[in-house]
Amino acid sequence: MAIIKVEDQNFQETIAQEGVVLVDFWAPWCGPCKMISPVLEEMSGKLGDKLTIAKMNVDDNPETPGAFGVMSIPTLKLFKNGVEVSSTVGFKPLADMMSWVEPHLN
Repeated sequence: MAIIKVEDQNFQETIAQEGVVLVDFWAPWCGPCKMISPVLEEMSGKLGDKLTIAKMNVDDNPETPGAFGVMSIPTLKLFKNGVEVSSTVGFKPLADMMSWVEPHLN
């Protein structure tokens, strides 16, 4: 499944879909955000339909990050059936990201 772009206007609709949604709160000027993009691409390829990955640019969409307490980026949040189940901040290599996500895929 392709990585989707999410904005304040469609955030609730995106996380409310059935299954697990990973939201990457990022900005174009953020170095660690750039580093984690290829990791998310690889995860998308490995996990396919088991995981929806959405990216939200915090500069263009200030409402949602504020509402979810995003203080630094990249912040990655996992939602399952619309409910936040886990959160992590900063760059993580693929193995760590997979270990973080996989327990929530069942």
